[in-house]
Amino acid sequence: MGNDVVGIKYDEVSSWMVEHVGAAGPLDFALIAGGRSNLTYQVTDSSQRRFALRRPPTSHVLPTAHDMVREFTVISSLHPLGVPVATPLGLCTDESVNDRPFYVMEFVDGAILRDRADAEGQFSESTRAVIGENLAATLASLHDVDVNEAGLGDLAKHDHYIERQLRRWRTQYEQMHVEGEDYGGLVEAVGDQLATSIPAQQRVSVVHGDYRLDNTVLDENGAVRAILDWEICTLGDPIADLGLLLVYWAEPGDETAALLGAAPTTAAGFVSRDQVLKAYAAHSSLDVGEVAYYQAFGYWKLACILQGVFARYSAGATAGDQGSVAEFPIHIAMLAEMAQRTLEN
Repeated sequence: MGNDVVGIKYDEVSSWMVEHVGAAGPLDFALIAGGRSNLTYQVTDSSQRRFALRRPPTSHVLPTAHDMVREFTVISSLHPLGVPVATPLGLCTDESVNDRPFYVMEFVDGAILRDRADAEGQFSESTRAVIGENLAATLASLHDVDVNEAGLGDLAKHDHYIERQLRRWRTQYEQMHVEGEDYGGLVEAVGDQLATSIPAQQRVSVVHGDYRLDNTVLDENGAVRAILDWEICTLGDPIADLGLLLVYWAEPGDETAALLGAAPTTAAGFVSRDQVLKAYAAHSSLDVGEVAYYQAFGYWKLACILQGVFARYSAGATAGDQGSVAEFPIHIAMLAEMAQRTLEN
């Protein structure tokens, strides 16, 4: 059984899960590859029931990041409303159990498309053709949730979302400085540029903050079975989620299509970025006319996030995705350049 896994105190966590979520010991823990921030484990008990366990990175954790209580609160509030999330099962805030808080939810079966090979291997072209609209419609339905009725009204401030985000990611970018990497001041310059032209916020919505294809579990028909990774969820401007989805929705020939791997949406059959935008607009009453600003913000935010990942890995936090981060400085500079270009077009 998996009793020597980085980030898991086997005896303590096993005992907690048996007592609090009804797991049947002994348990097997396996780190799920792909996570470069919070860590996700598949846990299988002796009856072959499966769970997913989430915990923060094992080192170099920023004080305001990786909040397990926040993640658990969000999915616990959204689950009864029919938003596709994994069923929450239990939250542990007693750090004597596993050094850091963690939570447990159901393990959702389905496809997670991390690269083009996954997309081509798991879905036909005709099924790939409907995934974009399904993702867009699911996002629009999330944004329709009344934050107060969901019990999430106190999760964060309601107004000035982009201003708050610019401050947050600028601060984290500066805190995660790596010696010798400053990108010629481009990240800071683009942040300043973004701050001068912020569109008016149309609505207060639950903002996932990292909504993209590989943060969803799909069923066999290409519908969204669960939205994953609520790590940076907050309240604010819903068009920011749409802009980031479009950033990740790479098309063949895009400069960023191979960023951190071959993007799944470059496989034959996937609809275009513009079609995803139109699908969201068809399912939402929001005006998407200024979405280019939010795409630029998405590129810039992703540059800041990757800088944090690069800094953690440079400091030795190697649990999670074991892939090389040597190319991250090139990617960070490219994303900052894309943000600047998108703003100026």
